[in-house]
Amino acid sequence: MKAEKIVLRKMSMTMKSPFQTSFGTQLVRDFMLVEVHTKDFVGYGECVVSGLPFYSEETVGTAWHMLEEFLVPMIFEKESISHPDDIAAMFAPIRRNNMAKAALDAAYWDLYAKQKGITLAKALGGTKDKIEVGISLGIEADINDLFRNVEKYLEQGYRRMKIKIAPGKDVHVIRALRERFGNIPMMADANSAYTLDDLEMLKQLDEFDLMMIEQPLAHDDIIDHAALQKELKTPICLDESIHSYEDARKAIELGSTRIINVKVGRVGGLTEAKRIHDLCQEKGIPLWCGGMLESGIGRAHNVAITTLPNFTLPGDTAGSSRYWKEDIISPYVEVAADGTITVPDAPGIGYTPVPELIEKYTTASKVVMRG
Repeated sequence: MKAEKIVLRKMSMTMKSPFQTSFGTQLVRDFMLVEVHTKDFVGYGECVVSGLPFYSEETVGTAWHMLEEFLVPMIFEKESISHPDDIAAMFAPIRRNNMAKAALDAAYWDLYAKQKGITLAKALGGTKDKIEVGISLGIEADINDLFRNVEKYLEQGYRRMKIKIAPGKDVHVIRALRERFGNIPMMADANSAYTLDDLEMLKQLDEFDLMMIEQPLAHDDIIDHAALQKELKTPICLDESIHSYEDARKAIELGSTRIINVKVGRVGGLTEAKRIHDLCQEKGIPLWCGGMLESGIGRAHNVAITTLPNFTLPGDTAGSSRYWKEDIISPYVEVAADGTITVPDAPGIGYTPVPELIEKYTTASKVVMRG
């Protein structure tokens, strides 16, 4: 896979409706795309950063800097790349900056599958032709708006409701949902909004038979989560705390988590996501694929990784229409009435990026040529 040129793009897309978490409210999604062009194919990767360093320390600005000044030049120092796994090994000396790394990793996996004439799912070792998906619902000022959203997505077949919570918007919200909808598959996502001082409140969530509580404590913690898990019946799922295979290994050994959410960008790419998958499969820790409000390109990579066998819980890969009036791929990612997405059978990511739409939402770009 000899790259002739690499295109970096800053992107900005407006969401259909505001999405609120404990980090704040988002309506405009700023992110990046990377295109790796060889003589015959183009591989696409999405850099799932945002404009502000709240979920992660990375932003559009920092990722652009890392890609332009360090990561892309490292690619061009090589005559060619034989396998996508080589990308992770090449970038290993650079600390963190996982979302920037993941964009090139994803593009090369797409490129590799296209050159082999196989789907990205097959290239990764996937075993499913359909994946189960859930929906992630933001915090609402009016509980009735949340009720309406849950009703809508249950009718559309989504197999799990993820409810964002924050101090003051937690126990009474989950209780109201249980009273209204009964024992539907449901989880709570705290996005690191609590501390061990909130133990008694968090223990109240045990009465609601939740699938899991996602990342209740600090974004970089595995010690306090281990203490909290001992006090809870409900499984803790770690998200922000897991950036690598080593993070996952340590958290499992400490008893900090019973479930792990894998986000391709957060862990540095599909190669590292596969390593985490294999570890968790060996240790009996179920996985699901988290979402970062991706465009269709990032969404397609999520579909592919979720075909690995230990992704046993419904993920966050909702259909394109959940967030976007207009996506940048064809066809759109669609959720069937039974709450599943059919894995595409075309080579690579399986969806076709639409150049005119990519250009429409590009706010800045740079073409880097070999030599």
